[in-house]
Amino acid sequence: MGRIEYKTRDEIRHMRRAGLIVAQIHAALREAAVAGVSTGELDDVCRAVIARNGGHSNFLNYHGYPATVCISVNDIVVHGIPGKQKLCDGDIVSFDCGAWVSASGKQWHGDAAFTCVVGDPWVDDVTFAAMRGAGKQGSVADPHAVERGAVVTRRRELDAVTREALWAALAAVASSKRLSCVGQAVEDVVADRALELGWEAGIIEEFTGHGIGTAMHQEPEVLNYRARGMSPRLKPGMVLAVEPMLTTGGIDTRTEADDWTVRCSDGSDAAQWEHTIAILDDGISILTAVDGGVAGLAPYGVTPVDLD
Repeated sequence: MGRIEYKTRDEIRHMRRAGLIVAQIHAALREAAVAGVSTGELDDVCRAVIARNGGHSNFLNYHGYPATVCISVNDIVVHGIPGKQKLCDGDIVSFDCGAWVSASGKQWHGDAAFTCVVGDPWVDDVTFAAMRGAGKQGSVADPHAVERGAVVTRRRELDAVTREALWAALAAVASSKRLSCVGQAVEDVVADRALELGWEAGIIEEFTGHGIGTAMHQEPEVLNYRARGMSPRLKPGMVLAVEPMLTTGGIDTRTEADDWTVRCSDGSDAAQWEHTIAILDDGISILTAVDGGVAGLAPYGVTPVDLD
């Protein structure tokens, strides 16, 4: 394992600025992600938000990546390249994007992802937390359930399980001593929901979370599953991108000829949720959540540090 970069509180505040740009990108993409829109048009939405806020894309030209956002539709796990494909009602789509700002002569990065089912009303963090607390799956009633069928229902369930796994993992960081808490939390949510739903999500192991700071990808690697051996100790100044990726089937993947697009080998649907979390002397803060993580962490009894 390489060197972990520890940040000061002021440096984490710089990262919060980048994180808020990412949050604005997400809000704009949620509004624009309707049936009939092309993924290329959604990339334009992302570009516009970054430019309007004086930020810079950390995805564009990263190792040759040609866009500002990864848009992964249905069986694409990660790194879907925007283009001519048009979204359809009932598609499950993951949006992974980031931005960086300049301060103190350095770049400070933010990175986050969300998933949605096209045609469904958006469920915000407050509502999602309340629905989970009531034992619901954090999705919405479907007025066209018969027409849209079981596939869309399963996609909603996958989205909700992945989202819950993210928040459980973030909350675990607040009270744990080692980074292995992330994988433990994700596995526990998947197992618990399997009992409730009657099917078990697959946890992608090939792609993981990561440290983040003056570069988008840094040490340490953040596993979404239990692994043997000693994991890094959680310390103030660490900033992590936690990003569980789950599927409705197997976890094997294949990469297409573009060297970016990663699909489930068995054609299963996939979902990805991600936030950037900072560890401070007095707690944690979710840098890419508008409210700093207040709503998402509330069901776990965790109150995040206010950096704004």
